Amino acid sequence: MRRCRCRGQPKTHLQHVLTAIAVNIKHLSGRSLTEEASSPRPSTAFQTFLDQNDIPRLKSWRTIGT
Repeated sequence: MRRCRCRGQPKTHLQHVLTAIAVNIKHLSGRSLTEEASSPRPSTAFQTFLDQNDIPRLKSWRTIGT
């Protein structure tokens, strides 16, 4: 991704996005459909602090505004 064929930010950005999509497809195609999903990551120290002090937190920042 360091070297880009095109000049200019819009085309460079497009190439980076398409490269990322291709890498994701390659990773996903290597996984078998019967493979078990990986376990969730452990909570961060901040998330643990919120839980211990009964401070509500959203499951994901992406759910804000929906």
